[in-house]
Amino acid sequence: MSCLWMSLAGLVSAQELESPNGNLEMEFSLLENGTPTYTLTYKDKQVIKESKLGLDLKNDEADLFNSFSQADVETSTFDETWKPVWGEEKEIRNHYNEMAVTLTQEETGRKMIVRFRLFDEGLGFRYEFPQQKELGHFVIEDEKTQFAMSGDHTAFWIPGDYDTQEYDYTESRLSEIRERMASSITANISQTSFSPTGVQTSLMMKSENGLYINLHEAALIDYPAMHLDLDDEKMIFESWLTPDVNGDKAFMIAPTHTPWRTIMVSDDAREILASRMIYNLNDPIAIEDPSWIKPMKYIGVWWEMITGKSSWHYTDDFSAVRLGETDYDSAKPNDTHGATTEHVKEYIDFAAEHGFDGVLVEGWNIGWEDWFGHSKDYVFDFVTPYPDFDLEEVRDYAKSKGVEMIMHHETSSSVRNYERHMDEAYQFMKDNGYNAVKSGYVGDMLPRGENHYSQWLVNHYQYAIEKAADFKIMVNAHEAVRPTGVARTYPNLIGNESARGTEYQAFGGSKPNHVTVLPFTRLQGGPMDYTPGIFEMDISTFSPDNDSHVNSTLANQLALYVTMYSPLQMAADLIENYKRFPDAFQFIKDVALDWDKSIYLEAEPGDYITVARKEKGSENWFIGNVNGETPRTSRINFDFLNKGQKYIATIYSDAKDAHYKTNPQAYEIKKVVVTNKSKLSKLSVPGGGYAISIIPAEK
Repeated sequence: MSCLWMSLAGLVSAQELESPNGNLEMEFSLLENGTPTYTLTYKDKQVIKESKLGLDLKNDEADLFNSFSQADVETSTFDETWKPVWGEEKEIRNHYNEMAVTLTQEETGRKMIVRFRLFDEGLGFRYEFPQQKELGHFVIEDEKTQFAMSGDHTAFWIPGDYDTQEYDYTESRLSEIRERMASSITANISQTSFSPTGVQTSLMMKSENGLYINLHEAALIDYPAMHLDLDDEKMIFESWLTPDVNGDKAFMIAPTHTPWRTIMVSDDAREILASRMIYNLNDPIAIEDPSWIKPMKYIGVWWEMITGKSSWHYTDDFSAVRLGETDYDSAKPNDTHGATTEHVKEYIDFAAEHGFDGVLVEGWNIGWEDWFGHSKDYVFDFVTPYPDFDLEEVRDYAKSKGVEMIMHHETSSSVRNYERHMDEAYQFMKDNGYNAVKSGYVGDMLPRGENHYSQWLVNHYQYAIEKAADFKIMVNAHEAVRPTGVARTYPNLIGNESARGTEYQAFGGSKPNHVTVLPFTRLQGGPMDYTPGIFEMDISTFSPDNDSHVNSTLANQLALYVTMYSPLQMAADLIENYKRFPDAFQFIKDVALDWDKSIYLEAEPGDYITVARKEKGSENWFIGNVNGETPRTSRINFDFLNKGQKYIATIYSDAKDAHYKTNPQAYEIKKVVVTNKSKLSKLSVPGGGYAISIIPAEK
């Protein structure tokens, strides 16, 4: 690791900062009334016009918005290389130039620092509040950070919402957000919209002059999640923080700071995907020995429940359950319960036979009969199994097969109840050999009226991660706040949902190009447990009451294991569907989870993504291509391979007559010899793609 700090004084003015490669330039200034502002340009093209900075404080006449004078400016540069525990490459360079501007508010004497870090791929900045007599405890009523756009860009957006990110992306001009908002808000079991022009981060945009621009945040700690509210006359976004039940945004105690606000920009879409800026703005790892954190490939009793083939609950006898008092032993089983001992053992056998690391079981614990929709505080205890799930037998059987069981903790958003049981639940996991947990936060929050992305809930999600680290447990959190790179600091956060995942293919489907947008948006902050690998697209074939269709070809589903990076990957379909297509299933078995290097070969948000990744500690490569609604021919070369080495490439691709809606299971498999001089032209049909495994040929 190399690390260098040096003064930039004399290289740039006190008000200007350049990126290390000189392509980006930002300028800080104060307006006549003392309001801080900034601008950003990329290769002399305007990215952010003059935008105001500051915060409104609750019950305070002197907001942190104007009347500032500049007290000091410090500039520096930083350059290091660090090694992630898991990731898309084995080393990440963290290189930026920094400017910290200390401001003093004339009428109050309060101090505020605005710290800017300019990377080759973008800008990060945050507000800092040093220890001072004039500012101790304070409540933020509104954060007034602006992002003034240079034009009416094309944007890929989801509605601003305090409780869910589970929306399909809408592609439109910024000026069209207002008219498209109503049709973009689809039903969810917990949702709170706030504005006809409010959208969520990470927001991906493309300008008419060919710039790709991304707005997001990094290191969301002890602060509410930020949304963006658009003034669609001036084309100015302003930060909009998620409030708590009383409407307050953030309770602060100096010394403290906000999360980073981030702006990524490039004239090459591939550079947005390759950026690690969000991770670099987070603190280094806080876990002294992370050797227990391991990427996992798993299967589980889940898809059959989501699709309606089986149920989470054990019996239909109860309309209400009171833990410790309800008599399950006398209840009649409903014969649809998925988490039975014998059924789970079938999954364990399949995992062992095909080399999967783990099996996830949902619905194993009592309480599912009335878990949702009743504003119930004491809903689960996370340790008591149903009568038809012999936890000890399953535990011992899995151990004998060399398979790990993955725990499931659905909180039903009763957060106080989860914290009430967390120590016991985590200890129960360790006592029974569970090293990873999928947690869930479905439904409206308890305490009543709280929002999923308020400061209080952000702190809860962080508490759960840190508490899990104490027990050496890995966390895959669903319905939690979107990730903002915190996994650099706590890499036991090996997955999140926090977006519209595969489950929505069982609820009517997602847009065929959904997976060409997610890597530009949701995945900027960390990996997603997207749960790919669906082979049977017509759900009614095994769940007659569900007429949903998975809007993807089978080849596209294989490619997701490469394009949707995660150290936690599920083969989500039913066992019987994998047995129908053993040749295609081979790719899921072979594909790696952890990488030495990732190369983005082709990319255009909403249209297509092609990625090549080299398996960590191996000479094997894997390529994935996902395509949107328009058929296209993907053209790539293999110049990333070692010179002089021959490789066997197994290509899993769409058949010529494949189509996500009418012929999704039409695929071809071909084996060819390739070298670093080889090229490939491959048709990707609507909702399609291809996947390639590349292994060195024997010499």
